[in-house]
Amino acid sequence: MTDTLPVPGAPDLLVLLRRSARARRMSLRVGRSDGLVTLSLPRRMSLADARAFVAQQADWIARHVAAAPAPRRVAIGGTLPLLGREVPVVAGSGRAARFTGEAIAVPDDGHAGARVRALLRTLARTHLSAAVDRHAAVLGRAPARMTLRDTRSRWGSCSSRGDLMFSWRLVMAPLDVLDYVAAHEVAHLAHMDHSARFWAQVAALMPDYAPRRAWLRAEGAALHAVDFGAG
Repeated sequence: MTDTLPVPGAPDLLVLLRRSARARRMSLRVGRSDGLVTLSLPRRMSLADARAFVAQQADWIARHVAAAPAPRRVAIGGTLPLLGREVPVVAGSGRAARFTGEAIAVPDDGHAGARVRALLRTLARTHLSAAVDRHAAVLGRAPARMTLRDTRSRWGSCSSRGDLMFSWRLVMAPLDVLDYVAAHEVAHLAHMDHSARFWAQVAALMPDYAPRRAWLRAEGAALHAVDFGAG
């Protein structure tokens, strides 16, 4: 079975085909962080129909792929967003990556990406824990626990048990943006929905949350485009 289809007029673009028993019609998705194009279609949909649909949507595909941020590979000699500013990644001593306040120093041993990722997870936990504790104290409710993941579909979540989850990539965003996501999820401890009462609670915790939310919508895909490599 053919796994990909070319995009007419853009032979360097390929559409990944994913057949699904649940799909009732064809739907296209372009990854915001990597520009990967996926066409979901019913299992019995013919390849000819899929090819015709891709041709019909060729301009839409090209526009959305062009809008996706370019991937950034973490490497010594490059830079990395950290708390909203670009910091250099430099060769350093020891076995772990360190943030010196001006740069990220990491051993030049071929594992810079994995070591820098571990550092960012540690920094993310420190900043998110502080933000969650501060907002939870104002709300008067404490979360059950907090975990960090590398999620693509959401920056944070709150379970019905009060467990909070955050993307550790938030530590690359400005600190006030990270703080907004913490306030957003803490507000869910009181309101497990996105009702008017929920947003009023977010505003009570952070009156000027709107520009921070807007920043994440506009710039968040670039944070997902940072490539730390395998491992």
